[in-house]
Amino acid sequence: MDSGDNLFRIAAFEHVSHLSEMQGNLSSADLKAGFMVRGQRVPLINPQRGIFKPQQMRFLLSIRTVYPKPGGKVWYDDQREIHRQIYAGDETVDYAFMGQNPDAADNKWLREAYENQIPVIYFLGIAPGLYQALVPTFIVGWDAGALKARVAFGVPDQKQLAPPESALERRYALRTVKQRLHQASFREAVITAYRGRCALSGLAEPLLLEAAHIVPDKDEHLGQPLVTNGVPLSIIHHAAFDSHLIGIDPDYRVHISDRLLHQIDGPMLELLKGLNGGTIHLPGRMQDWPDRDRLALRFERFKEAS
Repeated sequence: MDSGDNLFRIAAFEHVSHLSEMQGNLSSADLKAGFMVRGQRVPLINPQRGIFKPQQMRFLLSIRTVYPKPGGKVWYDDQREIHRQIYAGDETVDYAFMGQNPDAADNKWLREAYENQIPVIYFLGIAPGLYQALVPTFIVGWDAGALKARVAFGVPDQKQLAPPESALERRYALRTVKQRLHQASFREAVITAYRGRCALSGLAEPLLLEAAHIVPDKDEHLGQPLVTNGVPLSIIHHAAFDSHLIGIDPDYRVHISDRLLHQIDGPMLELLKGLNGGTIHLPGRMQDWPDRDRLALRFERFKEAS
C-alpha cells in the first residue's frame, strides 16, 4: 500500500473508530459526512452502492450492507441474510458482487483488495439507517463464478492491519463480531419497540438508554435476543435491575427492594423509591410486551435477593 493511500485509510479508520466509541452505532448521516484529511473532506461511502473507493485512494476503502426497509412490517421482525451468515459462520462470511459482471469496476476493487491484503471498513446495517463499523475487515477470497467475495474480520485491537493468520484467529474475530451484532441489534429492536424511552422513567436520551435482558443471554433456552426478552432502561435503572434492586413482576408492576426503600440519601434515591408499586411503560404492539414467563422467572430471583 502506498503512503498516500495509507494516510487516507488510517484517517478513515480513526474517524469511524472515534465515532463508534462515542455513540456506538453510526447513522447514514455519519457515513455521508465523510472524514477530513489535511483540510480535505473525503467520502466514506457511495450512497448508491455498497462497494466504495474514493477517487483520492488507490484501493478499496469500504463495503456496506444496508438493512432493508420492510414492506408492511416493523423492521425488527425481519431476518437478514448477512446476519444469519455471521451467526452461523465459522471463520468467514460471503459478500455478494455488484451485478453479474465480475470484471465491473466495483468487483475488481474487491479483487485488488484481496490480492493486496488491504484492510477495509465494513459498514454492517443493523437497522434502517444504522450501522456497525467493523474495522479492520479483509477480503480473503474472490470467486468470479459464484459472484462472491469472502470476508474475514480483523482481530480486535490488533496493532498490525493484517488479515488473521490462522483459523483460530478468524474464529475468534468472527465470534467477537457476533457478540457486537447481538448487542447492537437487540438494543435497537428493544428501544425502537418502546418508542425510544426508558420503560421506567420515560427518559428519551439515546446515549443514556440500554436494553436490559429479562433472562440473561447466557441462558440457552430463554435468553434469546428477542424484543419480548428485553426492557429499555436508563443506565442507572439498568444497573439497579441487574443488581435485583428493582424487580418487575409478571403483571408489569415495579417493585423496589427493601434495601433501597429503607435508605434516605437524596433526590435520586427518592426517584427510584417513587417507582415502587407503579407499572412500566409498555410498547405499542402487544406482541412486543415483555414475556410474562420470563418476568416471573426474573421476579423470583429479585425476591430471593431482597
